[in-house]
Amino acid sequence: MSKGRYNRIKDKVFQVFGISATFFGLILLAIFIAIILYMGLNRLSWDFLTALPSRFADQSGIYTAWIGTFWILILTTLISFPLGVGAGIYLEEYTEESGWATFLEINISNLAGVPSVIYGLLGLEVFVRIMQFGSSVLAGSLTLSLLILPIIIVSTREAISAVPSSQKDASMALGATKWQTIWNQTLPAAMGGILTGTILAISRAVGETAPLIVIGALAYVPFVPQSPMDQFTVLPIQIFNWVSRPQHEFVINAAAAIIVLLILTFSINGIAIYLRNRWQKKLG
Repeated sequence: MSKGRYNRIKDKVFQVFGISATFFGLILLAIFIAIILYMGLNRLSWDFLTALPSRFADQSGIYTAWIGTFWILILTTLISFPLGVGAGIYLEEYTEESGWATFLEINISNLAGVPSVIYGLLGLEVFVRIMQFGSSVLAGSLTLSLLILPIIIVSTREAISAVPSSQKDASMALGATKWQTIWNQTLPAAMGGILTGTILAISRAVGETAPLIVIGALAYVPFVPQSPMDQFTVLPIQIFNWVSRPQHEFVINAAAAIIVLLILTFSINGIAIYLRNRWQKKLG
């Protein structure tokens, strides 16, 4: 058998395997969503969204959980977006090729694969104990910001590197400074990719549970956070609390809360897909 024919057969096998694995994964996802909808759809109501947690399943709701999720979402975005984009710009545009730059790039890429519970331990020591923020919304947001910063930095660098160099050179040739070129030419052209990566990273942060449990986020919060220094809970922790209870009614509540979390996550991912397609059309 010739080497070319062998490579074609190998590529065909991997292609069939990939298609089969994708199809199998979609079937499992469809079954999971169908079960969740069957169990929790009837539980969804305005009262369920606006009720406080209770030890009685039929009176319990997710008001404090989704308000806490909203707080975490906003603060994490405000903290991580400027830091991640700024670091990406610096590493891509201002850092010269060197051993130190290569070391930073490798470690930033590796940080994106670190288990989330490790970030929870870091947040517990730095933000909760050393900085004495306690188990607050601010401590949770800072911890999740550390979790998604590597993803934002990498996506920012990739989006900036995709901008044609001729566009940058033309701006510099007209007398613009390096920063003026970055601000007026590079960033607008790369913003679609930057926003796509940022939104996908935030979507990951919204579904995280382990880091927030480690820093001391509560499973039962009978009040709504009024400031970044208040204690909080989020939808994933509320779901975890309910599914760990023996009563079947709480499992139904958890299914309804999962539907709300899925709607939020799919909406965020949908926005990311829209921005990516719009950015690709603009570059094309």
